[in-house]
Amino acid sequence: MGRKADKRIDLKMPEGALQTYRRLLGYLRPHKAMFAVGVLGMTIFAATDAGWAAFVKFFLDGTFVDKDPRMVWLVPVALVGLFILRGVGDFMQTYCPGFVGRHIVKTLRGQIFERYVHLPVSYFDTNTSGVLLSKLTYNTEQVATATTDSVTVFIRDTLTIIGLLGYLLYLNPKLTLFSLIVGPLIAVLIRKINLLFRRYSRRIQNSMGDVTRVAKEAIEAPRVIRVFGAQDYEARMFDDVIEHNRRSHMKLMMTKGMSNPIVQTIAAVGLAGVLYLATVDAINGLMSVGEFTSFIAALMLITAPLRRLVNVAGPLQQGIAAAQSIFEVLDAPLEDGGGSFRLERARGEVEYRNVEFKYPTAADPVLRGVSFRAQPGEKIAIVGRSGSGKSTLVGLLPRFYDPTAGQVLVDGHDAREFALDSLRAQVSLVSQDVVLFNDTIKSNIAFGFPATDAAIEAAAATARVNEFSAQLPLGLDTVVGDRGTLLSGGQRQRIAIARALLRNSPILILDEATSALDTEIERQIQDQLEALMANRTTLIIAHRLSTVEKADRILVMDSGRVVESGTHQELLARDGQYAVLHRLQFND
Repeated sequence: MGRKADKRIDLKMPEGALQTYRRLLGYLRPHKAMFAVGVLGMTIFAATDAGWAAFVKFFLDGTFVDKDPRMVWLVPVALVGLFILRGVGDFMQTYCPGFVGRHIVKTLRGQIFERYVHLPVSYFDTNTSGVLLSKLTYNTEQVATATTDSVTVFIRDTLTIIGLLGYLLYLNPKLTLFSLIVGPLIAVLIRKINLLFRRYSRRIQNSMGDVTRVAKEAIEAPRVIRVFGAQDYEARMFDDVIEHNRRSHMKLMMTKGMSNPIVQTIAAVGLAGVLYLATVDAINGLMSVGEFTSFIAALMLITAPLRRLVNVAGPLQQGIAAAQSIFEVLDAPLEDGGGSFRLERARGEVEYRNVEFKYPTAADPVLRGVSFRAQPGEKIAIVGRSGSGKSTLVGLLPRFYDPTAGQVLVDGHDAREFALDSLRAQVSLVSQDVVLFNDTIKSNIAFGFPATDAAIEAAAATARVNEFSAQLPLGLDTVVGDRGTLLSGGQRQRIAIARALLRNSPILILDEATSALDTEIERQIQDQLEALMANRTTLIIAHRLSTVEKADRILVMDSGRVVESGTHQELLARDGQYAVLHRLQFND
C-alpha cells in the first residue's frame, strides 16, 4: 500500500517542487558515502521488521506445532540477535543522516550569507532584514529536515513496507494482492495533503519573517520605544504577527491531524477485509497457526511505517517551500562586478556628467541632469533640503546604484569601466550612522583591511581614538558592544574617521558625518576631519551649513537638480536658496 502510494506522490509532484527537491538533493552528493552508510542502517532496520514477523512464525510453529526442543535456546538467541541488529541499524540511520543534515545546514547558511554580502544594495531596499534573517535561520533548518530526516523516513519506511509486502507475498499471494486494493485511494489522498502542506508552509515561513522583523525592530530600538511610550503599540504589533503565525500553524496542524486518521481508517477497512479472508483460510486449514499469526503480525507492522510516510509529507513540503525561498536568494543576480579597468591609486578627479537616476519603485526621478567636476584634492559640499537627492548622488560614486542616464567618472573613466573592487578601493565613507561591530576597537578600525598593528595605532592616534581608548582596561583591544553601544557618539565617529584614515583612499565621502553630534563634540572632532580631508577629493553632505563654510565649492540641490554653485561668500552674496537656508539656520 505505502509503496504504491508514495510512487504516485513523486510522479504527481508539481514541476517546480520536483525541480526544487532535485536541486536540494544535490547538497547530499558531497556526503554520499556517509549517507550511504545511513541507508545501509535503514535497510538493516527495515529488515528487522520483516524479520520480526518471520520470527513469530518460527517461534509458534517450532514450539507449538513441531515441538522442537532446540527452540528452548534458539528462540532467546534469535530474539537477542534480532534486537542487536536492529540497534546497530537504528544508530546508523540516526547518526549518519544527522551528520549530513548539519553539513547541509552549514553549507546553505554559508551560501546565503555569502550571497547577502555580495548582493546589490538595491536588493536590501526591497527585502526586510527580518525576512532575510528568517531565511538564514528558520528556513535552513526546515531544508535540513527535508533532505535528511524526511529522506530517512521515506527510505526506511518504504524499505520496511517492501520487505513486509515481500514476506506477505511469500506467505499468501492472494491475500497480499487483496490488501493492495486501497493503495490508489491513499495515493490520491496523500497528493492532496501534500498540496495543502506546501501552501500552509509558505504562509508559516512568511509569517516567521514578520515575527523576526517586528522583534528585531523592538530589540534594536529600546530607547525610542520607551521614550515615546510605545511599548503597548509594539506589543500589539507583535501579538498580531504571532497570532497570524499561530493560525497558519493551526491550519497545518489541522491538515496533519485529519490526514493520519483518514488514511488509517481507509487502511483499516482494507485490513479488516484481509483479516476476514485470512481467518476463513485458517479455519479451513489452509494456513498454520504460525503462518496465520505471522501474516497478521506483518500486516499490522505495515500500518506504522505507512503512518510515518503520511506524516513525512508535512516536513517534506515545508522543506520544499523553504528551499524555494532560499533558492530565490541564491538565484538573485549578484552585484555587477564592473569592467576590467584598474587603478592602483586614482588622482581623485570626480565628474558627474548630466546624471539622472530613478529608483525602480519610484514614480519620479531623484536626480535630474546633475553635472559638476571635482578636481583632485578639492572639497565639494552638497547641501539642500531633505529629499533633494544628496545621499543618492554620492551613492552613485561607489556604484551602490548606477545612473539611469549620464555618467559618473573617476579620473576621466566611467565608473562602470572599473572593476568594482578597484573602484571602491578609491573611496572611503564616513556617515552619520556609524556602523561598528561587536568586536574590538582595533578590529573595527581595520575592518578587514590588511594592516599592521603600527598602522592601526597610527590611524587611531591621528583620529584621537587613543584619547579615550587609553582609559579603557584593554585599550584598542576593548570590545565596543553591539553596534558600538558601549561608546559615545563622538567616540564612534572617531573610530569611523580612523577607519577611513587607515584605508588612505584618494576620494572621501562625508555623509552627514557630524549631524548626530552636538556642537561641542563636533568642534572636538573637526581637527580629525581636517586631517582626514587633507590631500583628498572630498564630497561633503551636510545639513549644518556651519560645517561647510570652508569648502572649496558648495553645490545647492533642490528637487534633484543643482540650482546653485559657488563658495560660501559667493552664495551668500547671490542671495539665493543657499542664503535663505543660511538665514533660517542662523536666525534660529
